Amino acid sequence: MPKGDHIETEGIVVETLRNAMFKVKLSNGHIVTATISGKIRMHYIKILVGDSVKIEMSPYDITKARITYRNKS
Repeated sequence: MPKGDHIETEGIVVETLRNAMFKVKLSNGHIVTATISGKIRMHYIKILVGDSVKIEMSPYDITKARITYRNKS
């Protein structure tokens, strides 16, 4: 998939799962399963329930996402 071929949106973490996976609620009410990106993992940035995050999704499977940024809240 080319680099620019993804959907970026924001959401709020509602649940933590195993293996650095999270349930994220989008602004339209949908809930997606998200994992953290390599940069966040590399810099040990902690993501907790209630954090506002920026995610990117593939247009082919919008039920899975990657967390790319944690907003300060």
